[in-house]
This record gives sequence, structure tokens and C-alpha cells, in this order.
Amino acid sequence: MAEDEVNYASVVFKSNQQQRSEVKKEETVYDEVKVQNKATEQTPDTNASAEFLSDKKSNRGCRHYQQLACCLGTLCIILVLGIIAVVVYNVTLIHENDETELNQLKENQTTLNAVNRNLTKLNNKLSSDNEDLKRNQTELTLHINNLTQVVTVFEKEVTNLTEENRNLQKKNEELETQNEELETEKKNLTDQIRNLTTSWNELNVSRAQWSIDAYCPKDKDKINNNRKCNVCQDGWLPFQSDCYAINNADPPEQKTWEGARGNCTGKSSDLAVVNNETEKNFVTGNNWWNSGNSAYWIGLRVEGGNWKWVDGRNLTYTSWITTSPTDGQCAVSVKNEFKSVSCDEKNGWICKKKALTL
Repeated sequence: MAEDEVNYASVVFKSNQQQRSEVKKEETVYDEVKVQNKATEQTPDTNASAEFLSDKKSNRGCRHYQQLACCLGTLCIILVLGIIAVVVYNVTLIHENDETELNQLKENQTTLNAVNRNLTKLNNKLSSDNEDLKRNQTELTLHINNLTQVVTVFEKEVTNLTEENRNLQKKNEELETQNEELETEKKNLTDQIRNLTTSWNELNVSRAQWSIDAYCPKDKDKINNNRKCNVCQDGWLPFQSDCYAINNADPPEQKTWEGARGNCTGKSSDLAVVNNETEKNFVTGNNWWNSGNSAYWIGLRVEGGNWKWVDGRNLTYTSWITTSPTDGQCAVSVKNEFKSVSCDEKNGWICKKKALTL
């Protein structure tokens, strides 16, 4: 919009300065006309006077019209000024409204900028939270996968344990059945033990009586049947604190090493164990060799690559047998020495047990 013009409804309105300049121009023309009229009035000519009167009348008419034109121009100017004032007022109102709206828009823009900044911060925070949530989701996914694997393993273990539990229940039922059977057997064995205890007591009484008769026989030549006790029972040879039974069996009745030992244990004794040189000389140098037997089993054999006595002790006198120990070999007593032979040979044997202390 130009500085000196205001366009309103396709009409060009002039500013106040332009209106003032036009009024001045009209006044200048009016003054020139008055000067010309005075000049014509000062002419002495009559014709000129007549013309002056006619001109004067015409000038009056012109003046009248000029006044009307001035009034009309004034009214137009007033009207234009009113319109201009209305337009200016409206423009002012519009400008004020525009300023108000502009200020409001600025305030709104400031508010929106603040909101935008807050939203930007919130968006950044939400983006960060979203990244954290993604990381947490990834970790949770891995954790869930691990837990799934663990659960799978646990389910397999539970299945195995369930199967083992069923097997254990079956075994428990079997054990309960066996327990009942064992209880029955226990009861039967208790009855048997009771019966055996009674029999054992009776046997002990019988054995005690037998021991008395064996070690303290009655004197058959005396009427009062007095007893005389010996350290060894009849048929046993006393030596030091032990008793020896020399079994001079004939070849058909001779026994292997195991058979000979069984015979000795049946007599509450065992194959002879020799503890020292004196006892060795007694076993190997006695006069029972004249019976015809050349060898007698003693309680010495090879076990685990070593010579062992039947009481569990190792042979300490290695010079008594020079033969290397070989499994399946047993010792026999021959004239003045011990000798290694097969345990399956058959020979006589020597039993030994403790002598009775009187």
C-alpha cells in the first residue's frame, strides 16, 4: 500500500495534505477572479460599465455556483474524511486486532516452542526408555531361553526321578515283601536258635562230662572210682604246654592237607604250628618215624606267594624250607626237616592243641 493513498472498496481516497492543497488552489483562483473584477470596475468606459454589470451578474452566478461547488466539495471532503476516519478506525481496529492476534500468536508460539522443547525432551526420554526396553527385552528373551532350557532339563530330571520313584516304589514293595519273608525267617531262626541254644547247652554239659572223662578218667582198679587228671587226653603226647596227636594212618586212610586239617578241627585242634627250633626238633626227630610213615602234614602252606601257618602268621624261619613258595604247595614234616609237596598228596598228619592246666 502507498504512503499517500488508501485503497478501500476499489476507491482511491486522497490524503488530508492533498485536500488542503486543492482548497488553496481554489482560493487562489477566486482571488484572481476578484482582482480581475476590480480592474474592470475601475474602467471609465460606459460600455465597459454595462459589460461590467453583465459580467458582475454573471460573476455573481458563477460565485453562487462556486459557493455551491465549495459546499458540495466541503460536504464531499467531510464525507470523504468521515469515510477515511471510519476506514482508519477500522484499519486501526484491524491493526490492533492484528497486533493482539500477533501477540497472541507470539505467546502461542512461545508456548508451542516450550511445549515442543518439552515434547522433544519427552521424545528423547521415550527413545532412551525404548532403547532400554529393547535391551531389557533382549536380556529377558535370553533369560527366558535359558529358563526354558533349565525347565526342559528339570522336566527331564523330573521324568527320570518319577521313573526312579516308580522303580523305588516297586523295589520298596519287593523289599517289604522280602522284609515280611525275612521276619518270618527271623521268627523261624529265633525258634531254631532257641532250640539250638537248648541243644548247645545240653551239648556243653555233655562235652564237659566228656572232657572230664577224657582228661580225668576213672580208676577202674579201685572200687571208689576215683579220678586221676592228665594234661593231655588219652592218645595225645604232651610237650611243653601243648598236646600232639600223631595220626599214623595206613595208606588207604591217609588224607590230603585239607582232609587232615578237617580231622584235626573235629578233635577241637588244628594241624601243628611250630614256633621255635626246640618244637621243630620235637616234631621232626621223635621216634614215631619207626611206624613206617615217611611224612606228616603240619599247619604250613603257601598263601599269596608266602608260607603261612594256619594261625595266620608268616614263616619267620626261612631256612626251615628252602623251596620257593608256590601256590598249591603245603609242608610236611619228614625226618629232621620240613619239605614242600603238593597239597593234594595223601600223608599222615599231626594235630596240636593246648594242654590242660592242672
